[in-house]
Amino acid sequence: MNLEILTPDKKVFEGEVTAVTVPGTLGSFQILKDHAPIISTLEDGEVIIKASKADEQRFYIKGGVVEVIHNKIVVLAEGIA
Repeated sequence: MNLEILTPDKKVFEGEVTAVTVPGTLGSFQILKDHAPIISTLEDGEVIIKASKADEQRFYIKGGVVEVIHNKIVVLAEGIA
């Protein structure tokens, strides 16, 4: 899957991932390969990116929106803390 994390002023992350956990408005949820298409609002919280079992990155976002379609994930964050 391809993930992009964007803020109004820069691209924070772009790359291939195996799983992404985002802070949804009704609770955090994980996106895996072949996830159903979705658009969801995001709260302030941690985005956890797994590129492999050993490689994990975390970003704290200040709200935003996530879109998933055809194994492409775009996180539009209001800001990164």
